Amino acid sequence: MISHHALRQMAGGFVFSCTVAAASVAAAQELTVVSWGGAFARALEEAIVKPFEEETGIAVRLEDYNGGLAQIRAQVETGSVFWDVVDVELFDGVRGCDEGLFESLDFSILAPALDGASIEEDFYPDTLSDCGVATIFYSTAYAYNDETIGDRKPETIADFFDLENFPGRRGMRRSPLANLEFALLADGVPADEVYAVLDTDEGVDRAFDKLDTIKDEVIWWQVGAQPPQLLADGEVVMTTAYNGRIFNAQVLENQPFVVVWDGQVLDSGQFTVVAGTERFEAAQRFIAFASRPDSLAGLGKYIAYSPTRRSAEPLISTHLDTGIDMRSHMPTSPENTSRALRNDWAWWSENADDMNERFVAWLLR
Repeated sequence: MISHHALRQMAGGFVFSCTVAAASVAAAQELTVVSWGGAFARALEEAIVKPFEEETGIAVRLEDYNGGLAQIRAQVETGSVFWDVVDVELFDGVRGCDEGLFESLDFSILAPALDGASIEEDFYPDTLSDCGVATIFYSTAYAYNDETIGDRKPETIADFFDLENFPGRRGMRRSPLANLEFALLADGVPADEVYAVLDTDEGVDRAFDKLDTIKDEVIWWQVGAQPPQLLADGEVVMTTAYNGRIFNAQVLENQPFVVVWDGQVLDSGQFTVVAGTERFEAAQRFIAFASRPDSLAGLGKYIAYSPTRRSAEPLISTHLDTGIDMRSHMPTSPENTSRALRNDWAWWSENADDMNERFVAWLLR
């Protein structure tokens, strides 16, 4: 016969087990998604997160970061993973996958194309990798304030480096990424030869020599919200920036900013799942939802980032709040890509550490 004491212990153990199981289920129904903050985070919240929560019942906590792999690496190496889905720059996604920082994904869960094409045909090249699914194209271009620039307007990437005809401070991201490309484009290197030139010591020297010509006039920014503020405050006459940040300042804040698309560096971000997360299935469901053609078109109602799926492009229409036609503001629209440079993720994946080290040394020189 089982004693009352033993029964109480068994009952207590059962309650404890149920509590733990309930907590585990609850934890499985909450995802932490990490992205870039600011205007893009607001667009992501409205177009992706809220509809995903409503459809699946899975709660999403949206957090911000400034990119890179350091925080992800620390979580994986210590076995303390508290991020689930992370929006990374493409070359970081590839590097992180090679390091085992991200889980391999099952692409069979991705929604089909709207026109009957295969997944591989619908997604643009280099937007699917073993560990990541890219959802948007964005560009790093440069912009100026039309009310403060003067009568002569810059039109080319070379004008950004022309202090004689366009005197004044410049804003640039505190990173070699895109800046090396801008420098070579401004120095006359054709877009299709930029990475071949950067693949030589002489080419890297050439890029830094060109950056030297404006270094004393540069204000360095680190987060995407800074460039529009630098322009609005008159601290710079022109600045590199993410095109979506400039678009939001134009349409939501009525800022007289103009984007110069010449020499834009076109890139794509990709969603990845952090290795070791306990919420892998839910994380994959989020990525599948976020990369649906209708989800990507929904994102295009809030911010000027282009979808990575061909079947989503015809769904792009107008800005939800203002009614502005979004197509001419997209970085991949034909009128904006005549002198665009597609970021070479393979080159950066191989050379990022060396270039970052060289860049930091150059800044301190």
